[in-house]
Amino acid sequence: MAAARVLLLLSGRPESVSFAQSVCGLLGARSGLGPWPMHCSLKQGRLVLSARPFPGASFRLPLQRPPFCPFAALDQQPWASGAELPTNRGVDLGVAVILQSSDQTVLLTRRTRTLSISPNLWVPPGGHVELDEETAYPPRLSWGLPKYHHIILYLLVISQESQQQLQARIQPNPSEVSALMWLRPDVAAAVAATEDGTETPRHLPQDLPPLCSAVELEDGGARPLALPMSTLLRTTPSTAESKERVSTGTKFALRLWLQHLGSVTALPCASGAHVDPGPAKEERNMDPLPSNQGSGK
Repeated sequence: MAAARVLLLLSGRPESVSFAQSVCGLLGARSGLGPWPMHCSLKQGRLVLSARPFPGASFRLPLQRPPFCPFAALDQQPWASGAELPTNRGVDLGVAVILQSSDQTVLLTRRTRTLSISPNLWVPPGGHVELDEETAYPPRLSWGLPKYHHIILYLLVISQESQQQLQARIQPNPSEVSALMWLRPDVAAAVAATEDGTETPRHLPQDLPPLCSAVELEDGGARPLALPMSTLLRTTPSTAESKERVSTGTKFALRLWLQHLGSVTALPCASGAHVDPGPAKEERNMDPLPSNQGSGK
């Protein structure tokens, strides 16, 4: 079994988490939607989380999971965590970058439909790291038992270059990315308001554009894509589907980004961008976002 990359301080010393356990639940986040501020450190590719301060903790990280988190459901249904769940894996760590241009737009990429994990999902650029929202795939227990369990660490990178300048230098991997787009704050706010798993209807702005401009990648080239706003406002379905939509964790990160705009002074980087520590989410999908932002599952 590979070395654990997500550790929890539960009894005074770091402990690994088994695949079927909810990180949020173990840290005491058992009710409500969160986010729950957790103390954390990130050293040598390992993320250490605790509900209480501990020596070496560098900041507080908001952690969140969706109300339909399959690992929270497994906590209530121990009979379901039999031999079908992996026994030789723990919780892994992923990273996603919220890239903000100088004209205050953020980059999202669409995962190709041929990927076995989260196909057709709009997410920030990122991936698995050897070294936060808590995330799972499949995302609901009604889709089947989870096969992947990650903490996704969301990092906010504030560039001094415009959207056009950044896009001219982006070289997405066509085997993983089929399209990309830049979200304005008003569109990001509408997407973030469509929170998955809640019963309360959200009132969306009436002046949203019916279409959003994107770029589709095909045959080694790129072409303009007019994406219906309704696609971005979809929520996670209750049954297994690969419909195009924005991931739950991405909505969480967008809410944090909107809170961040105009409220936090970023730390300068040698590259000409600014990197702010940010949130995490328990799910599949640098430093974390600031303490007033969060992580999710």
